[in-house]
Amino acid sequence: MTRIAIVGGHGQVARQLIHDLRRSDHDVAALVRTEDYRAELGARGAEVRLLDIERSDPAAFAAAFEGCAAVVFAAGGGPDGNIERKRTVDLEGSLKSIEGARIAGVRRFVQVSAIGVDDPLPADTGDVWRAYVEAKRDADAALRASDLDWTILRPGRLTDDPATGRVALGPDVARGDVTRADVAAVLAAVLDAPESIGQQWDLVGGEVPVAEAVRRAAQPSSASDE
Repeated sequence: MTRIAIVGGHGQVARQLIHDLRRSDHDVAALVRTEDYRAELGARGAEVRLLDIERSDPAAFAAAFEGCAAVVFAAGGGPDGNIERKRTVDLEGSLKSIEGARIAGVRRFVQVSAIGVDDPLPADTGDVWRAYVEAKRDADAALRASDLDWTILRPGRLTDDPATGRVALGPDVARGDVTRADVAAVLAAVLDAPESIGQQWDLVGGEVPVAEAVRRAAQPSSASDE
């Protein structure tokens, strides 16, 4: 059994992930900024650790990762129009998590990004969406440039539909929707799949069972799973 730290531990994907990791006999440290979430997340089986992503420095992140074997960065600045939080949470939160993991000696790092963030943006892109895409793009670039054992998942449009257990996963898949529950299932699967290290995969709903999709995507000659 290993302990997994989830940055953004009260997010919708994170709460699903806690369930999946506990079912796989992992311990979970859910990192959140307020005591308000302690009872709920504790009832889900997570150890709650306090961390204010925007106000904490990398040393505080490192302390929060103590005793953990892996970090999942699942935080986001939210769907509102606050451009600044796209920088302070989606980008700087990731950068501080990467540095905190390095300080703490945690090698394994899995990041939740978004599909298509490396693609050029149209000239008429709104300021908020541009800030979000650029934050995710730059956070992914920083993680790829690190010496950590990283995996980047780039889901399509997230939905609250029930889990299907079937996805399309690979370095270049067509845009589409994916349930938050299926994203959590793939996160749990890649944490237990060393062959996913050094991989950046798009993720949408599909027809391939999660475990098989991860296995296929990790094959050197793998094409995207439709």
